Amino acid sequence: MTVDTSFAGRVYPAGDVYEVSREKIREFAEATGATHPAHTDVAASRNLGHRDVVAPPTFLVALAQRSEAQYVDDPAAGIDFSRVVHADERFTLHRPVVAGDRLRPTLHVDGVVVRGGLAMVTTRVEVADEDGSEVATVVSTLAVRPEGDA
Repeated sequence: MTVDTSFAGRVYPAGDVYEVSREKIREFAEATGATHPAHTDVAASRNLGHRDVVAPPTFLVALAQRSEAQYVDDPAAGIDFSRVVHADERFTLHRPVVAGDRLRPTLHVDGVVVRGGLAMVTTRVEVADEDGSEVATVVSTLAVRPEGDA
């Protein structure tokens, strides 16, 4: 099955609220080797002007990938995830993510281009807080290898 290029331009409904906790931030910081005390120590984070512990810059990767699953898991999109290579991911933080945030992601499929059987898919997840204020933008590029390409 070929990746369906007609999905380009599609915007999905906002996802469920994602609650950022101190424990999620601590686990992510530990898993990624982010050792700054502001990721685990409330006092250290408040000394930097944050209301609670602050997440590492790439913390939203899991939320973005969960949001992208709306598209990737849709059989009509034509994406065989076993053939996907993550080509690029960029994070733009409009403000720091801190424990206590309640975030909502909105997925945009910005581009789907197929050349020589290889599909390049660009998605953008806009992350906002419950008030609708921008928090971050996560742009991902996925390369979907054609069938028969080992």
